[in-house]
Amino acid sequence: MILAETSNLLSNLYWITLLAVIVSSASGVLKVGVKQFDLFGVIIIAVATGLGGGSLRDMLLGKPVFWIEDQIFFMASVVSAVVIFFAARLLKISTKNFLIADAAGLATFGVAGTLVSLIIGTPALTASFMGVMTGIMGGIFRDVLCNEQPVVFSSPLYATVSWIGSLMFIGFLHLNIDVTTAAVISGLGIFVSRLLAIYYNISLPKFRGKS
Repeated sequence: MILAETSNLLSNLYWITLLAVIVSSASGVLKVGVKQFDLFGVIIIAVATGLGGGSLRDMLLGKPVFWIEDQIFFMASVVSAVVIFFAARLLKISTKNFLIADAAGLATFGVAGTLVSLIIGTPALTASFMGVMTGIMGGIFRDVLCNEQPVVFSSPLYATVSWIGSLMFIGFLHLNIDVTTAAVISGLGIFVSRLLAIYYNISLPKFRGKS
C-alpha cells in the first residue's frame, strides 16, 4: 500500500510527529525526575525519548533521519525538556503524569511511524511494526540510559495496544477513510487502551518455565 504524498498528507504527518516529539520528550523528563539529573542530563534523556524511536525507524527504512533533516523536531524536544524541568520547580507535578504523557507519545508516534512507512511503500504488516518501533524505542533508550528495566517489557499492555492501533489505522486507510480521521481514531484508541490497561492492570501472560 502506497499513499500519495499530497500536501495535506505531509502536513498531517508533520504535525503528528511534532506533537509526538513534544509529549514523548516531556514523558522522559517526568520519568527521570526522581533521578535528580542536572539540566543537561535531563535534555539528553528527553532527546533520546523523543527522537530515538523515529531515528531507528528512519535508519531501518533507509531514509534521512527526520530530526537531522528538519531541526525543528530537535528544538521542540529540547524546549519541551527545559520547560518541564523548570515547571517542576514552580509547580507540583505528579509522577503519574509520566504515564499520561508516555501514553500520548506511544499513540502519536505509533500513527506517525506507520504513516511514514506507508508513504515510502513499506508493506502493511511491516509498516504497522515500524509504528510500534517508533512508539516504544524512545522509551527503551530512556530506561536503559537510566539503568532501569524498560517499561515495555513488564508494564500493562504497551507495545500490544500500539500494534493493534497501527493495524487499525492501516485498516481504516484501506476502507478509504480520510487520513486525518483514521489517525485521530487510531491514536485515541491507542491512548485510551493504554490508560485502561494501566488502570485495570491488564497484561500479557509472562514467561514461566515448568519447574
